[in-house]
Amino acid sequence: MRPASPWNKRHDVLLAAAVYGISLLGPFFDGNPGTSAPTVSGAVLGAALCACLLLRWRWPLLVLTVTAAGTLASLAASGHKSPLMLATMVAMFTCALRRPRREAAVSITLVAVLLAGTSVVFGHRGWMGPESVALLALSATAAAAGFAVRNRQAYVSEVEERARRAEQSREEETRRRVIDERLRIARELHDVLAHHIALIAVQAAVVDQVMEAEPRQARESLGHIRRAAQSSLEEVRTTLGLLRQPDAPDEAATEPAPGLDTLPDLIAGFTAAGLIVDQDTSGTPVDLPAAVGLTAYRLVQEALTNASRHASRPRAELALHYLPSALRIHVRNPACPPGTDTPLDPLGLGSGGHGLLGMRERAHALGGTFTAHLSDGRFEVRALLPHEGQPT
Repeated sequence: MRPASPWNKRHDVLLAAAVYGISLLGPFFDGNPGTSAPTVSGAVLGAALCACLLLRWRWPLLVLTVTAAGTLASLAASGHKSPLMLATMVAMFTCALRRPRREAAVSITLVAVLLAGTSVVFGHRGWMGPESVALLALSATAAAAGFAVRNRQAYVSEVEERARRAEQSREEETRRRVIDERLRIARELHDVLAHHIALIAVQAAVVDQVMEAEPRQARESLGHIRRAAQSSLEEVRTTLGLLRQPDAPDEAATEPAPGLDTLPDLIAGFTAAGLIVDQDTSGTPVDLPAAVGLTAYRLVQEALTNASRHASRPRAELALHYLPSALRIHVRNPACPPGTDTPLDPLGLGSGGHGLLGMRERAHALGGTFTAHLSDGRFEVRALLPHEGQPT
């Protein structure tokens, strides 16, 4: 395994050649009168040890053992510090860089002690002699350099890993925001279109039934269809305009977001479509935050739309209860028997849409709760929306 750097095989060959050249020429520049010129056997031994350096990345401990053995043999033969010590230092450096820290420290320490001990035994000098001290210092220098490079590589790798994780986190956050935005757009378009299309479907069914018998009522229904279509187009145009300008200020909207103050107009539209809505309001009304007001409006709109499409009778009950820190919404209507369609569901849409899912997501986005279930032949929708509104 190679180091995490542009180091390659050519560099290993150049390093081994340089170490071999120094081991051959070193004795001529030693200045020690006891040092002799390299022999043929010494040159062959140096070539073998330097050739081992080409394998130091794959087997660092084995290369350290071989080079140390060669250096020990040279020390035992000459009694002086061997120029082959440089090959052993390179092996020590590699071992400190590649092997586990404890293993590398123990191995290098053992080799250094053996080299110094051999110098003491065959050089007839004490442990504090210059030869043994030099060998220990060279071993410590090689180990320190290897551990320093190792720490640097670990630091760079950690920085790169943190950068990679940060980039991955940013990408995940971007994807999450895109998904959230898509869900928000889907909810808005569903809430905008479902209500008006349901009214159009109901009024179209009325027109089909009374076109010939009661042309006046048919014209009234066509008027409701026209107004519902115009309202739907205006709301879709407003929504799409805001989507095309995501950085535009809130004032860019053509009209304020609907809230509970526009609830009478919403109920009037359902009433015109033939749905009887019994509304009951309790508690002390408060000025709701815009997000809570919009969510409450959309929940009521979707619940009444479902009632107009799926109820067994054209009747729904709407209850709004203002609590000190929350708004409770309760809508219920007579449920159809399972597997049947009523005249109020002329398109046969059934209950397989995304309305309930969108209502639940809207309520949970504000930290509220939402439930929808059948109870005693009635379909009930309940929501609790927390708020920090001020009394009106």
